[in-house]
Amino acid sequence: MLLSIVIPAYNEEHLVVELLRKVVDLRLPEGVGKEIVIVDDGSSDGTRGRIEEFLSGMDSRQIRLLLHERNQGKGAAVRMGMAAATGEVMIIQDADLEYDPEDIPEVLGPIARGEAAVVYGSRILREKALGRSGICGLVTGKHPHSYVLAYLGGVTITRWINLLTGAKLTDEPTCYKCFHRSALEGIEIESNDFAWEPELTVKLLLRGIGIQEVPISYHPRLCREGKKINWKDGVRALWAAARFRLAGVAKGMRTED
Repeated sequence: MLLSIVIPAYNEEHLVVELLRKVVDLRLPEGVGKEIVIVDDGSSDGTRGRIEEFLSGMDSRQIRLLLHERNQGKGAAVRMGMAAATGEVMIIQDADLEYDPEDIPEVLGPIARGEAAVVYGSRILREKALGRSGICGLVTGKHPHSYVLAYLGGVTITRWINLLTGAKLTDEPTCYKCFHRSALEGIEIESNDFAWEPELTVKLLLRGIGIQEVPISYHPRLCREGKKINWKDGVRALWAAARFRLAGVAKGMRTED
């Protein structure tokens, strides 16, 4: 089995090399190969140069860099990376260090074992288990260092998608989304921004494709450290979920219990 790790990157010059080292050094289960596809989404800082310097002399068959000459959005970068990926399984990895690549084998596990076609890594499940925010953390799953509004936005999007589709997800906006190629056949990502996530989630659920969740670690960063998503992205995500759910109804699609 070949796993394609798709890394959309935009203005992450201070963290992208450390992240790439972790991904390159990552050990996967026996019998699983690794392909790394990086998409620089028109970065305006030194991200592209740092990546190119890191890749010099490396095997281009294992790790490739694709370029957007101008910034088009995370959805557009993910779409390009997934189109170029050749693995039977694909996973999304952000170019910062909020998500630890050491969790990738855990997210891949259910697909590798044939138990699921799509797996999401849930920050909520991990925090509920750890309870680092006391009783509040045990109940809500909020990371003690995450922004309250960011946490509430993620919960709102997740519950909205659950309401629209009948799913029981705990953490829809998670970075770690892992797919067997067969689950994505015939599905096109239309959104160029962060709304690609609820769009794809709704499209999968409308096809009756179940999404399994596994606990993952999370290291939230501050806006001054480069965090890019904001409340406007949350509003777009809510609208995208509703829009693609309505589009599914118009096509006669429905979710399965």
